[in-house]
Amino acid sequence: MVRAYDCDVLVVGGGIVGMSTAFAITRARPGVRVVVLEKEPGPALHQTGRNSGVIHSGIYYRPGSFKARFAVQGAAEMVKFCAEHGLPHEITGKLIVATDHAELPRLHSLVQRGRENGVPVRELGPAQIAEYEPHVRGTGAIHVGSTGVCDYSAVARCLAGLAEDAGASVRYGAQVQAIGRRGAAVAVRTGLGEVLRARALVNCAGLHSDRVARLAGDDPGVRIVPFRGEYFELAPGRTDLVRGLVYPVPDPAFPFLGVHLTRGIDGSVHLGPNAVPALAREGYGRLTLRPGELAGTVAWPGSWQLARRHWRYGAGEVRRSLSKRVFTEAARRLLPEVTAEDLIPAPSGVRAQAVLRDGTLVDDFLFAESPRMVHVLNAPSPAATAALPIGREVARRALRAMEAL
Repeated sequence: MVRAYDCDVLVVGGGIVGMSTAFAITRARPGVRVVVLEKEPGPALHQTGRNSGVIHSGIYYRPGSFKARFAVQGAAEMVKFCAEHGLPHEITGKLIVATDHAELPRLHSLVQRGRENGVPVRELGPAQIAEYEPHVRGTGAIHVGSTGVCDYSAVARCLAGLAEDAGASVRYGAQVQAIGRRGAAVAVRTGLGEVLRARALVNCAGLHSDRVARLAGDDPGVRIVPFRGEYFELAPGRTDLVRGLVYPVPDPAFPFLGVHLTRGIDGSVHLGPNAVPALAREGYGRLTLRPGELAGTVAWPGSWQLARRHWRYGAGEVRRSLSKRVFTEAARRLLPEVTAEDLIPAPSGVRAQAVLRDGTLVDDFLFAESPRMVHVLNAPSPAATAALPIGREVARRALRAMEAL
């Protein structure tokens, strides 16, 4: 007898959000058969494995938004999860530093936003900054004590293992090539030549989430525009310049946080990123070009609207990308003692940023549903921090889609 379904829920994407979703489904409904399809040979090789490792506090995000609620909740849960499973993590605290008086009103606004979001903050004067970061200079700062760092790749691997222990199957090297709805089932064909039938599908494909939605016959209404984040790290003899995490006051018109200083779980200190358009969705190098993907970005009307609206900001990012001297000047606003000789190129990451047709940057996590499908269409930072509550939210929607047959 041929089984109607090979599994109950197919999860496309083996980053931290996909693994958290699989884990959450197995916890919420033991016995539900889950299969995770990941195109790479292992988990968390893109956004999850190439980010700064920061456990964000939730101070930046609009009160009531998914980002605000899930980041605050997720940060506490992530620390607890790492402690319970013996994963590397540390609560370092973070400074958000105003480097001139013109930034102080925005700094004070962040204090209010943090309090609205339930994030404990402490305002600091110039002399108090040195108590936390002796080599950092500014006209004022906020100290956020709940921020820390961890190894998100290790978290994703642990979530995968826990899901598998509960009966889920994780298949690597299984790139999704076609998706179709067949009666009451979703059918997926992978690059391995297999066809899997499920009662529901979850799209957690990150950099390729809009493409997967279109494969499924759904119009995502957004296009993923990839931005490469370029980093330097401090030379080993200079890592004592930074104790924890140091951020500038962000520009509220743009989702990137500017050049910041991050002491990682391994003791290395990264500076960056520059946020520049990537020429491929996995364009980690400046010369990495995939003409078809670039053409898709250029053809999206929102890309042109975005460029027109933010060209001055973008030009500054490109200047820092092309000139180590200009990058060093930006870093010296926070860390006056750093020199170009202290900076060593570090691996880049790519942010999967959803952009609307009118050029608006989607500033919250974005979920969309259609019959038997759930799409996660925007989950950049702080998605790793928020991965556990995101996973539960997506699992709830997936189980509802599965039962709506």
